[in-house]
Amino acid sequence: MTHRHDQENPFAGQGPVLLDIGDDVGAIVISMPARLEGREVEVVRLGDDPAVPTHVGVVARPTGRGSSLTAVFPELEAGRYALRVLPDGPPALTVDVVGGLVVEQNWPG
Repeated sequence: MTHRHDQENPFAGQGPVLLDIGDDVGAIVISMPARLEGREVEVVRLGDDPAVPTHVGVVARPTGRGSSLTAVFPELEAGRYALRVLPDGPPALTVDVVGGLVVEQNWPG
């Protein structure tokens, strides 16, 4: 059986992303490979106080040099996070978020 998932934000990738960071809140921007375009990436905080997982889509976003496939997590409390491709991918990347900063990473592989 196949499911059709309506896109949660039909305007994703059409403009800049607002990053609400500062104090103990940071952001993650992951450069993604073309094979994951349109997929969803989940992030979950690790440690003693795990957060509820959240997910974002992998979309082409405009840059000063053309476009770039990214997954952008705009507002995360400082801490260590694991990321995976939904629906059932294993954790593929661990990122340490620092308050007031944007952490940029490349998706492995």
